[in-house]
Order: sequence, then C-alpha cells, then structure tokens
Amino acid sequence: MRAIEPWVLGPLRSFVSESSARLALLMTTSGQVVAQHGFTGALDLMSAAALGAGIIASSSELAMQMDWPPFRIVAHQGEQFSHFLAWFESPRGRWVGLVVFGSETKLGVVQVYFDQLVEELVAAAPPEPVQKKEVLAADFERELNASLRALFGR
Repeated sequence: MRAIEPWVLGPLRSFVSESSARLALLMTTSGQVVAQHGFTGALDLMSAAALGAGIIASSSELAMQMDWPPFRIVAHQGEQFSHFLAWFESPRGRWVGLVVFGSETKLGVVQVYFDQLVEELVAAAPPEPVQKKEVLAADFERELNASLRALFGR
C-alpha cells in the first residue's frame, strides 16, 4: 500500500482489510493518484486512474445532460470480480475511489465500508497549508517521478 498523502494510509488500510478489496485506488477527479493498494505496475495504475476519472466525468456529464442529479456511484458486477467507483468530497476537494473486489464480497458491504472510509479520511485530513506551492513546468517531471517512487517504493 502506497500513498502520496501519508494521512490517507490508516483509513485506506482499514477499508481494504474490512471490505476484502483486491485493488483500491484513491485519486483526484483529474486522475492524479493519491493512494493505492494492490497495483503492481505503474502503467496499470495510471491507466486505471485515467479510466476511472473519465468514467466519473462522463457519467456526471450524462446526468447533467438528462437533467438528473449526478451519479455518485458506478458499479459493475462480474462473475469473478466486480468494481465500485464513486466520487466524494474530501478536505482536499473532490476525490474518486475505485475498488475491485471478488465474488465472495457483496457490493453493499463495499459501499458501507467505503462510506466509513470517506468519514475517516475527512477526520484524518490535516489542515491545508495556507499558501500552496505553485507547480512550475520545470518541476513537473521531477515531482511526477517523486510521486511514482512514493507509490511504488522505487
């Protein structure tokens, strides 16, 4: 389990343990990975983050076009594996959670523990710094590589 934001680890570790999640990913709505569990390759992780963020964006747009309330949760059930994808408000803005779980776990169980995860994340978040550091183009690659190293321990 790896995280860019260390305060996320405790709540995510509890969620994975209680929900029996095979894979778990927390990201921003733009697909920036905040924390992950179970992914072994950077390409798989980044692809899942981009696709998850895209699904949330497209389903939100669909709801808006149909004049419906936004879909907060998108879930697909398969024979062996299922996934749960949901956005939520965090102290750091809107985040997205992606969870893959096996057939031994029910969707309702994942949803209950996910709601608990969100509550724990809100409680665990430290106060945001008063002045945010501006990301310069020259620093982007270095910061991206540092984030990947933090997520994969390399």
